[in-house]
Amino acid sequence: DETLVHSSFTAISNPDIILQVEIENKICPVFVLIWPGCFDFLNQLAEYYELVIYTASLSKYADPLMD
Repeated sequence: DETLVHSSFTAISNPDIILQVEIENKICPVFVLIWPGCFDFLNQLAEYYELVIYTASLSKYADPLMD
């Protein structure tokens, strides 16, 4: 978080993605902004390297975001 994307549980204007994440048996929307150039950057690196993404966040949030 904050390196490739910015996520918030509070609604933000023009999110790139809105994820529906279950937290404590409740579905919560997560509003995500993807940093400009992120996809191009990752795609260019992927041509030369195996990319591994780390996060301290929960997998129930991180997995759908990476998908």
